[in-house]
Amino acid sequence: MKKVLLCICVAVVLTGCYHKTDSPRGAWAKGADLSWLSEMEHDGVKFYEPSVVGSQPSDCIELLRGMGMNAVRLRVWVNHSTGWSNKEDMLYLAKRAAKAGQRIMIDIHYSDFFADPSHQTIPAAWQNYDYFTMLEAVREHTLDVLYALKEEGIRPEWVQIGNETPNGMLWPMGKVNELTDEGWAHYAGFTAMGYKAAKEAFPDITVIVHVDNAYERRDWFWESMQAYGGKWDMIGLSHYPMMSAWNGGKSWLEMNELAEENIKRLIHDWHCPVMIAEVGMFANDTLSPVVMEDFIRRITAIDSCAGVFYWEPEVYGGWRPSEYIPLGWGSYDMGAFTPEGKPSEVMTIMLSSK
Repeated sequence: MKKVLLCICVAVVLTGCYHKTDSPRGAWAKGADLSWLSEMEHDGVKFYEPSVVGSQPSDCIELLRGMGMNAVRLRVWVNHSTGWSNKEDMLYLAKRAAKAGQRIMIDIHYSDFFADPSHQTIPAAWQNYDYFTMLEAVREHTLDVLYALKEEGIRPEWVQIGNETPNGMLWPMGKVNELTDEGWAHYAGFTAMGYKAAKEAFPDITVIVHVDNAYERRDWFWESMQAYGGKWDMIGLSHYPMMSAWNGGKSWLEMNELAEENIKRLIHDWHCPVMIAEVGMFANDTLSPVVMEDFIRRITAIDSCAGVFYWEPEVYGGWRPSEYIPLGWGSYDMGAFTPEGKPSEVMTIMLSSK
């Protein structure tokens, strides 16, 4: 059984294009992660056309599509207690996005809550699994998510195997360390298994490995991923250039310059496209349009940079998800809608690119 599973991790099929959408595969992606949208609508939040005074509320997806959005990114948790961002919620939003002609990226977290560089918590139902059982859980969950879409006639263009995983996933089993082998072998195995499962569901889906800090050079990460058998078709990066406290005190301009250099280096070194899977600017900062315009100008000039997704632009007015309240977390302050519920200048700049 162990030998069979190990073979599955390595065996991969690479194929070409598939269905036609409003924007063809390979075109510049101008997207948004709208994973909170259904919960916001449940809470009564409304969205309005940017240039219409006294307008009636609009469907957020249709509103952004009219501004140039051509892709939607949706996260999937294994089993969050609120039900938001679980498979059923993702499927509800995916059906709406597909109906609006959007290309779709699925972001599988392999966790019951947010996975990121500081948190990669094993789902509660998987806590007692050994490595080979965990591999099978990754396979089954990936197939479950993607076949749910397939049964609805939805063909996602991209899938992330993990979210912001520079330190691995499914900790502590898959936590990576530059000085030890086991965590890397586990993490790369999980990634290869997710890759294999994704190709089983959709042979021509683009599989993304996603890390944070677009400005940060991480040769060791990609070299280790390759050495231990990790698989990917595209590199995904997050970019939050105004978070100087997170970025070592660097200015936004320096962040944008470094991100541009790193994107070019990754494309050159690994011969694969790069997607900005997440970008965000401070909602109420008058400098944000300048920062976005500079960043968009840089990345649209890079061959094989595949596009950009704004992370949860629809948030405004101090709204926060229900799971933040017991945690004592404040509201997300990098949405790209105005206090009046209209897309901001930042969103206009991003969606008018290319």
